[in-house]
Amino acid sequence: EQVWRGHSDEVLDVCFDATGRRAVSASADATARVYDVPAGSLAHVLEGHEGEISKVAFNPQGTRVMTASSDKMCKLWAADTGACAQTLEGHTDEIFSCAFNYEGDYIIT
Repeated sequence: EQVWRGHSDEVLDVCFDATGRRAVSASADATARVYDVPAGSLAHVLEGHEGEISKVAFNPQGTRVMTASSDKMCKLWAADTGACAQTLEGHTDEIFSCAFNYEGDYIIT
């Protein structure tokens, strides 16, 4: 049994990458956390949103993490470094969900 700690508010979503070697959690504390599952350790804290993160998703290749937030933004992150690769703006209200298509070349929020 593995328990990861670190978020300062409730966890709203979690998911594994396609290999099961990485997991990501989304929290009301405005952060997402990427974990190295086999090592049982925290790999990266994804910071940059100004509101709670309601949904997280890995692309099918496991190279990107997408976060959807109440700050009306969606962000794409490099899964291996935790660096923010892109911020998508334009929603007029909070974003509750996000997903990649099967190939990983389209997203929907």
